Amino acid sequence: MRGAEGVAAPRRAQDDPAEPRPAAGAGPTVAGAGDAWSLPAAPGDVPAPGAPPRPRVVRRHSVREQVLQALRTALVDGELEPGTVYSAPALGERYGVSATPVREAMQQLAVEGAVEVVPNRGFRVCVRTGRELAELAEVRALIEVPVMLRLARTVPADRWTALRPLAEATVVAAARGDRASYADSDRAFHHAVLALAGNDQLLAVADDLHRRSQWPLSAVAGARPASAVPDRAVLVADAAEHMALLEALIARDLTVVQSLVREHFAGADV
Repeated sequence: MRGAEGVAAPRRAQDDPAEPRPAAGAGPTVAGAGDAWSLPAAPGDVPAPGAPPRPRVVRRHSVREQVLQALRTALVDGELEPGTVYSAPALGERYGVSATPVREAMQQLAVEGAVEVVPNRGFRVCVRTGRELAELAEVRALIEVPVMLRLARTVPADRWTALRPLAEATVVAAARGDRASYADSDRAFHHAVLALAGNDQLLAVADDLHRRSQWPLSAVAGARPASAVPDRAVLVADAAEHMALLEALIARDLTVVQSLVREHFAGADV
């Protein structure tokens, strides 16, 4: 394996003698290799039309970030099931990489509250109850609502207008029913709004709470993950609230802003 220059392709788990292979018969809750999952393409991976194929050069940090993004997408889409234990070598085999970047990505997801470490086995996808999701929504409202109302009184219209592409991105993702893209664009919109307050600590706390509230974890014991995943209608309604809120902020209609902000968080489940 080359160092800082990168590697020709991500290693598979079996190419790394230091990484143990998952033991056979580890139990029904441990995910096996399954079908291969594809990683997001890195910039520059696609050759120009007519050009000969070239070896893919992926730096170590790029592999880790691609695995992390792929795992986040799998969580949002409900492909990684709540309560199930996934081993790093098995997931590495799915993605065609060694267990090391998977383990590093899973450690980050543990920090974000999406998974928990199971010693000597791997990482269990957390099961979040309806009460926990409601508590997250309540805390987000306590933080974001007063900040948004203050910003509505002080931020000029042109600053709000500049955020329209972000709100429109949520509408596009919702219309496609693309939950992973919606989760990203939803966080980007809320982040941009709160960034106008100029408080980095506020942003860090709000971003963490928002991401935790987006994991589509089953709220009912034994339910399939999809039962806790927002459907397209929910996403479309949430995105429409973004657009309505932004128009009210541009118009500085404080009465409508207050109503929309409180309604947005009262039903927040995405």
